[in-house]
Amino acid sequence: MVRNSFISVISQKENEENRGSVEFQVFSFTTKIRRLTSHLELHKKDYSSQRGLRKILGKRQRLLAYLSKKNSVRYKELIGQLDIRETKTR
Repeated sequence: MVRNSFISVISQKENEENRGSVEFQVFSFTTKIRRLTSHLELHKKDYSSQRGLRKILGKRQRLLAYLSKKNSVRYKELIGQLDIRETKTR
């Protein structure tokens, strides 16, 4: 419940600001991932959605890697806010 209210606050704030920022893109990918994950729990053999989920996961992973290289403070803050576990970078 807290996470959903936090996400709605972010989306309202970001809609007014920069939609092209890395944080907003990661946020939108995270919401898509959560929506597709709940869909795939019901429809286990929906292979098209599985492929789309893997593509979105890859895009988010690349954006997070970029953000961790450019600004580690913003990266750690975003990971904490979206409740994404930190991935190991090279």
